[in-house]
Amino acid sequence: MNIRLADNQDTASLVEFNQAMALETEGKRLDEATLTAGVRAVFASDERGFYAVAEENGSVLGGLLVTREWSDWRNAWFWWIQSVYVVPEARGKGLYRELSAFVWTMAREAGDVCGIRLYVEKENRIAQAVYQRLGMHETDYLMYEQSSPNFGK
Repeated sequence: MNIRLADNQDTASLVEFNQAMALETEGKRLDEATLTAGVRAVFASDERGFYAVAEENGSVLGGLLVTREWSDWRNAWFWWIQSVYVVPEARGKGLYRELSAFVWTMAREAGDVCGIRLYVEKENRIAQAVYQRLGMHETDYLMYEQSSPNFGK
């Protein structure tokens, strides 16, 4: 298993993973053109974050996105793990554990990261158990959102 930073050549896999995850976890079908542009935008600007992927024998089997949130309280960054996906046939083999270890190592080396966060669907007990086994814990915060089709346009 090779864990590495993703690059433009991984765009098709990351789009496929995001499509599959949205359908599997939320029953949503994402617009492929918008999603592809969103993945490419990450590669176009380090400010948007970075992807890490797990590959074996030249096949990408999983990936995740890391974005950043500034904490004025801590004068440091929180890194957010998002868009986690492992292909079904590779689940249960520790791919997410290896991906997260890769990210945690990068965070420690960065020196200005105060924590790593992620959000998970309330009903996704399997993912929650994985995150807990890796030392993460549920926070005291709830997430609220206001979205609009006109935001960002």
